[in-house]
Amino acid sequence: MATATASRGGTWNAEGVILFPPNTTGPLFRVPASGGEAVAVTQLDRQNSHRFPFFLPDGRQFLFLAQGTPETAGIYLGSLDSAETQRLTAADTAGVYLSLGDGGMAGWLLWVRAGTLVAQRLDLEGKALTGDPVTLADPVAFDAGFGSVAVSVSASGLVAYRAGGANRRQLAWFDRSGKALGTMGAPDENGLIAPSVSPDGRRVAVFRTVQGNTDIWLLDGTRTSRFTFDAARETFPIWSPDGSRIAFESNRKGHRDLYQKPSSGAGAEELLVESPQDKIAIDWSADGRFILYFSFDPQTGRDLWVLPMEGDRKPWVFLKTTFNERQGQFSADGHWVAYTSNESGRDEIYIQPFAAPAASGAAASPAAGQWQVSTAGGVFPRWRSDGKELYYIGPSGEMMAAPITATGTTLEPGAPVALFPTRILGGGVDNGQGRQYDVTRDGRFLINTVLDDASSITLIQNWNPLAK
Repeated sequence: MATATASRGGTWNAEGVILFPPNTTGPLFRVPASGGEAVAVTQLDRQNSHRFPFFLPDGRQFLFLAQGTPETAGIYLGSLDSAETQRLTAADTAGVYLSLGDGGMAGWLLWVRAGTLVAQRLDLEGKALTGDPVTLADPVAFDAGFGSVAVSVSASGLVAYRAGGANRRQLAWFDRSGKALGTMGAPDENGLIAPSVSPDGRRVAVFRTVQGNTDIWLLDGTRTSRFTFDAARETFPIWSPDGSRIAFESNRKGHRDLYQKPSSGAGAEELLVESPQDKIAIDWSADGRFILYFSFDPQTGRDLWVLPMEGDRKPWVFLKTTFNERQGQFSADGHWVAYTSNESGRDEIYIQPFAAPAASGAAASPAAGQWQVSTAGGVFPRWRSDGKELYYIGPSGEMMAAPITATGTTLEPGAPVALFPTRILGGGVDNGQGRQYDVTRDGRFLINTVLDDASSITLIQNWNPLAK
């Protein structure tokens, strides 16, 4: 058995080999369908993820999408027999292979470029594309932020696709009963992801992919303006408690490091944390002294770290186990951290006390206690502003709330209740997409909702532009 923490594709060959990305930041792994140890088959090269693998007819070679810097992102050709890979084309979406006979060696690479489904001959012996791209359909549904595309092919030559552009999202306001209170910005087709509301509730930071470049953008209800401009990927913004700065991660040095920038847009970006391990900032303490982030360790998975924002700024470990700890959130008084862990075999919400070590850079002292909040699964905790309630997303995408009673050094979670169902992006349970909702100080919920898509599935039969 092998565990995958998010859905970023998978492929299965006739020999019983399954190829998959076990998480959202890393290479592809192989595992026997009968069970066994998962082994890496690709290596990151100034990239932050390999995803959406697709086995070719010989069952040994495969396509995959690499996300990273503009020079390294694209569709690649790999093989189970070699660690070497070959970049076929720059791309923001995954590709599939349409075989036209000759034992599968004659065929086409299909992928979406600027909303258009295109195809180009793929020479498997030469490991290169040949000729010019040709158009199959326009427009075709795709997700620019995560590289997925609504296209499928069969061994018999059928091509199926869903018409439409990028999956549309809408930031929408709700009260705790689920009553709609309005929207923030217009419907978006550029991979709008991970909304973070400013402390005054007037602006929202998100990340979007526009013309192949992923950046932080700011929405104020009237306009949507770009906040970062580097050619690399900038994602997962969080606000400082006074609203003057925004922290985010960027892979501009080949791995995901933490940066900050004045929220006014004026002023230089500042590198906060650089290390070989990918990392994502997830919360900023109310007193402004600490940033909580999780880091990806090849041995232990996701671990929670703390970056002091004063003194020598040397990070220290808050929680590091053999399980995945992520999505940490400081309570308003700074005494507690709520987080998600899979230590029970599924994601649940827990709370531990928070205390800074006596000296910066020292190891954190063992936790004085741990309390489980959720009872049937949960992800993405968020505190109510007074610390007396904890919100999270339930396994069916419902907004949950649990009362929290803290007395001195002990804490008592109450029974969780469902507040209202959501139509949240990813069902709310896709860890790789990040938290797709936020809560304001006055108790309003901003949810990244998926708009209805009634577009039909189209089948193409016997497509072969070279046939006479």
